[in-house]
Amino acid sequence: MSKIPFRFDHVGSLLRPERLKEARAAFKQGTITKEALTKIEDEAIIKVIQKQKEIGLEAVTDGEFRRRWWHLDFIAGLNRITVFDFETTAFGITTEAQGTFVSGKLSFNSQHPFLEHFKFTNEQAGKTLAKQTIPGPNMIYLDSFILSKQYHEKPIYPNKEAFIKDLIGTYQAAIQAFYDAGCRYLQLDDTSWGGLFDERFRGLIVENGYDPDALIQEFGAITEAVLANKPADLAVTFHFCKGNFQSHWLYNGSYDKIAKCLLAIEGFNGFFLEFDDERSGSFEPLKNIHDQRIVLGLVTTKTPELEAKAELKARIKEATQFVPLDQLCLSPQCGFSSTHEGNKVTEEDQWAKLKLVVETAKEVWPDLNLSPA
Repeated sequence: MSKIPFRFDHVGSLLRPERLKEARAAFKQGTITKEALTKIEDEAIIKVIQKQKEIGLEAVTDGEFRRRWWHLDFIAGLNRITVFDFETTAFGITTEAQGTFVSGKLSFNSQHPFLEHFKFTNEQAGKTLAKQTIPGPNMIYLDSFILSKQYHEKPIYPNKEAFIKDLIGTYQAAIQAFYDAGCRYLQLDDTSWGGLFDERFRGLIVENGYDPDALIQEFGAITEAVLANKPADLAVTFHFCKGNFQSHWLYNGSYDKIAKCLLAIEGFNGFFLEFDDERSGSFEPLKNIHDQRIVLGLVTTKTPELEAKAELKARIKEATQFVPLDQLCLSPQCGFSSTHEGNKVTEEDQWAKLKLVVETAKEVWPDLNLSPA
């Protein structure tokens, strides 16, 4: 597990093939069955796993091809979560979206569909390691509890402590369930931490009766508790970006406010962090890292332009002012398709960027064993 995250890695989501998009639309319209959609999903996942292997990635995902959203599909599969539709302009565009709120006593669903989804991916991965991605617990705490108008109108729990206890138990059960299904590389994607440094969201948090600075410590404590009982041979990583919806972002601000608490969470093997543009700030907050790996998200998934290899190497060297090279890795800053629609790049752009990550990493760390331990 000491090799995870890998020197060249990726966040997880990949652009949906057109055939898959058409099938999902047809299923929504009722012109094909769920079985027919699943068959097309299976075929697309088999192909995308093979493509990842051809590029040389050491951990493959299903591209999140069975999901509408990177986070909601998992959250919606938990017990006592309600999903609702709404319209948002949060990403700088007006679009249909969905949200969730806690509508009963939260718990993990032992029949969660993601478990069978992972088993299929793991089988198709063969000797290559399969990575499973799920949203982190604080996504639910922030969006489905703290900021949820629906929850506040009809609260279920007597206090936040009772909810947090169930939230931790839910995620501990989820982690064990994925492990029992064969998962040895799990990633928690958690953009909610961005709400703790973005001034607009900090204001919303205060309006709902919470202190965003106190929540930094609470988010950390919840995450540590979630990971406290994880199996010793399960690698768990953390991924954070400032939002990624059709090439648009959500949060503003630097990592300074959250880095000390976040990077102190010992249960993580590594942290995938976004550093693809000037909004990311400097690498200085990385000085708070302990002995885990930092995966520098230097290659953007938001635009098609291919980064210069020399520039990537220069930025990695810059990061070594704060983190030893041996603790650094390289990846895109986020997935290519956090939602079904995908970012404004082509599949050709996507694979070119992933190849660039692999090639650059092999040149930066030429003497390191890049194979799994």
